[in-house]
Amino acid sequence: MKIGIPKEIKTNEERVSLTPGAVQRLTSEGHEVFVEKSAGLGAGYTDEEYAAQGAKIVNSHEEIFEISEMIVKVKEPLESEYHLLREGQILFTYLHLAASRELTEAILKTGVIGIAYETVQTPDGDLPLLAPMSEIAGRMAPMVANQYLMKPHGKRGVLICGVPGVPEAQVTIIGLGHVGLNAARIALGLGARVTAIDKNPAKLRYAQDLFRGANLTTMSSDPQNLKQALKYSDIVILSVLTPGAKAPIVITRDMLKLMKPGSVIVDVSIDQGGAAETSKPTTHIDPVYEVDGIIHYCVANMPGAVPRTSTRALTMVTIDYVSELAAKGWKRAVLENQALARGVNVAYGYVTHPAVAQTFNMEYTPLNRI
Repeated sequence: MKIGIPKEIKTNEERVSLTPGAVQRLTSEGHEVFVEKSAGLGAGYTDEEYAAQGAKIVNSHEEIFEISEMIVKVKEPLESEYHLLREGQILFTYLHLAASRELTEAILKTGVIGIAYETVQTPDGDLPLLAPMSEIAGRMAPMVANQYLMKPHGKRGVLICGVPGVPEAQVTIIGLGHVGLNAARIALGLGARVTAIDKNPAKLRYAQDLFRGANLTTMSSDPQNLKQALKYSDIVILSVLTPGAKAPIVITRDMLKLMKPGSVIVDVSIDQGGAAETSKPTTHIDPVYEVDGIIHYCVANMPGAVPRTSTRALTMVTIDYVSELAAKGWKRAVLENQALARGVNVAYGYVTHPAVAQTFNMEYTPLNRI
């Protein structure tokens, strides 16, 4: 199969979808791999490194899409790329369709086979291709929030770990998946007091056991507990997820009035639309804005700030699926791999993921009918 690795064009997105080592594996399996010129530079990989592993370097963004049967990306296509996609072409990337009707409708019109990393799901409910980026974003969240607690960047002027005689900052984490647990690990390591909130008692028990002896309080997710936690929070990290669907709103604008002036919301759920009513996507160039005295950090590609780490972590989990798709073709691959089948969001103009269809009130078409 002809596999294309384009250069990412989203603002401040320096990741690349596959490392030279992954390219070596694919070429050794008999596939042709085309890499756009400079696609890997942001992550520290030169064109020469890719060429040494059998890749063909292509100068044009448009040519990559034209010659490739499968496009392997990091982020969703932008408007300038919609016309480059074609019917029957495999697009394997983070799609996050539920966050944008415009993107969903545009992708449907192209007729591509859109396989989303974030909805590839194993029978036990794990999201193996989302997990590493969730871990990175979760670990970054307390770090970036700490920055905006400091007076030069924000308003509160609070040291997250406190000092003897002065209490540490209060961090509230809503949602205890991969993001939330990793956020808790780093926030506790920085010396903060952490309140972890989730609707699943099993996740609360797991967090309590995992961080036994740490400065952690767990609370069930109900309106009263949430409002109580917001009143005392210096930092709120939103990490709620429904695979394939738009993130539920857990903080309304009215609830901002409960929070301390200058406190910080880090909405890691922004890729799926955001979990605060006041959230809107930002970039690494202009990462924060203020609503009712509350600082919002809503960067939609947080792991893009550490592209070397992120690229290696992403490739580690995607390469087996890329290899399988390339060897078998998408139809046989999804027939034989249930996890991969759940990753197919759109195909030939049909919505094939129930959560995406429900989000936009569109018709859902099961894969077995295509």
